[in-house]
Amino acid sequence: MNLPRFIATRIAFNRQKSFSRFIIRLAIAATTISVAAMILALSFTAGFQYTIANKIFQFWGHIRVQHFEPDRLNVSGETPINRSDSVENLAHQIKGIDKIQAFATKNAILKTSESIEGILFKGYDKNFDTSRLTPFLKAGRWMNFPDSGYSNDIVVSAYTANQLSLKAGDDLLIYFIQDDGSAPRVRKLKVSGIYKTGIEEFDKLIAIGDIRLVQRLNDWPANYIGGYEVFLHDYKQIDSLNEKIFTDLPMMWNSRSIKEINPNIFDWLGLQDRTIIITIIILIIVAVLNLVTCLIILVLERTRMVGVLKALGAYNKDIRKIFLYHGAVITLAGIVLGNLLAFILIAIQKKWGVLKLPEDMYYIDKAEVQIIPWHILAVNIGTFIICLLVLLIPSLIIKKVQPVKAISFS
Repeated sequence: MNLPRFIATRIAFNRQKSFSRFIIRLAIAATTISVAAMILALSFTAGFQYTIANKIFQFWGHIRVQHFEPDRLNVSGETPINRSDSVENLAHQIKGIDKIQAFATKNAILKTSESIEGILFKGYDKNFDTSRLTPFLKAGRWMNFPDSGYSNDIVVSAYTANQLSLKAGDDLLIYFIQDDGSAPRVRKLKVSGIYKTGIEEFDKLIAIGDIRLVQRLNDWPANYIGGYEVFLHDYKQIDSLNEKIFTDLPMMWNSRSIKEINPNIFDWLGLQDRTIIITIIILIIVAVLNLVTCLIILVLERTRMVGVLKALGAYNKDIRKIFLYHGAVITLAGIVLGNLLAFILIAIQKKWGVLKLPEDMYYIDKAEVQIIPWHILAVNIGTFIICLLVLLIPSLIIKKVQPVKAISFS
């Protein structure tokens, strides 16, 4: 029979009203809140980072393949490259690549009778995977691609539509800026759809249409494109697959991950990790301090019991185990209840989206959550181990208890 565990269990589940019982409940409540807060913080941060990153990946791909131009701006037109069957077949040759699609961009100005707005016209071909962007389509439809000529459809952002008072089905004039400095070329297009990503850098700039219109305006042959967007199955492989793709590209071609192209957004997302680490450290400190305080009170309240056990020949280490077992019970109770509380709140947020966010600041209109199993395990195991290690400190008080004085203690 494990005597320390038996005594600790009797103390922990003692129904007798006492001050220590109140303190124990307070310690369990504090641990519950701390653990729940840590799980929620990690889940909200993971959900936030994943949602924002996924928006960028779905809109621009994970990797972009273009002609090598180290000084080119992201918003300027591309130097054309020839379509390459070898590059397009990389989706079948390199494990981890989901899809490769061609694109080309051109600067333009949209004009209505009321206003004008500068945009970057992004053209795709008939292989354009609309399913990736469907969650962003707020009105209308995607472009139709005729067998000959080019599509007169254009999909604009909700921001642009609002600035120009446009709705799906409206006509507008688009003035394409020529790279040689000649007069802009004008085309009349129809707004087939309106999208919204919530990311200001995209919504204020990008309009989507037919790549053949870009080719015609640039006097490119049909096999000329601006580049390729590469979509991966797992964004975590973005760096390793980028290296593999680069080694298989023709001379003077380059591949860059979207992290390199939009470093500001990803640096900002990375800062969330530092913030969450500080938050977790504070929450662990709060939980530990509550448990230490609780155990000190328990030791002092049970001084007489300690004295009796010592008088009966119990060793300090065995008496210390009683309070460590007791602390472990409190910690485990707090961890279990903390997990339960966190999962309930996460389920509520997922179903009803109670916690709203200003989309113009955070790129999303509600707090997104994502449960990562190893995060939960790390919180639970880490909290338990840290709390037990720190609980060794107040248990050292037992060494100083003298049996004679403790027995007469009241």
